[in-house]
Amino acid sequence: MNNILSFLEELAANNHKMWMDENRKRYVSVREEFIGVIDQFLLELKKFDPNLTPITAKECIFRINRDIRFSKNKSPYKISMSAFISPEGKKTMGPGYYFHLQPKVSFLAGGIYMPPSDVLKKIRQEIDYNPEPFTSFLADARVKKIFGSISGDSLVRPPKGYSDDHPQIDLLKMKSFIIQHPLSDKEVLKSDFLSQLAEYSSVMFPMHQYLRLAMGNE
Repeated sequence: MNNILSFLEELAANNHKMWMDENRKRYVSVREEFIGVIDQFLLELKKFDPNLTPITAKECIFRINRDIRFSKNKSPYKISMSAFISPEGKKTMGPGYYFHLQPKVSFLAGGIYMPPSDVLKKIRQEIDYNPEPFTSFLADARVKKIFGSISGDSLVRPPKGYSDDHPQIDLLKMKSFIIQHPLSDKEVLKSDFLSQLAEYSSVMFPMHQYLRLAMGNE
């Protein structure tokens, strides 16, 4: 982890093609280290989430190159390494575990981000018909301690078919369902970091079960 963080810190200060070309071998080595980290993380996750069995680390890791076509920021590279782990790898609209590694701003997140309207409709129906597992999860003391409250963009008005006085209206208005835990560099560099990351992930697992059930995937 120390090698990866050091590389990313230097990349942030030298975010241009010439520097990357000069450090290409180092980048390839660091990327392989990150793949190894995600491989080990996956092994831990699969102990409690069997849906992840067919997935490999390479199917979950994002490219370091930025898409700058429509961005005012023309820096060619991301200054982080990240992976989204789900039963379909990173190419999914379903819930999963997102690990973001970046000096001073690393974090673990989970849930589902901006699902398409048909998927969001199914989640809202589940919240309407069967809210208790989800509300109990969000109210759990351990969930609150590690992740705080749920976050995500919300509608201003109730979605079609639901009234403003619905007991779960705040959840029904949401367009994403995300929980997140910040990770300090000190925490990331600990020898038992991946075990701790897996423990945090196991706490969020019931949320993924609920969302998968809502989507008809479990």
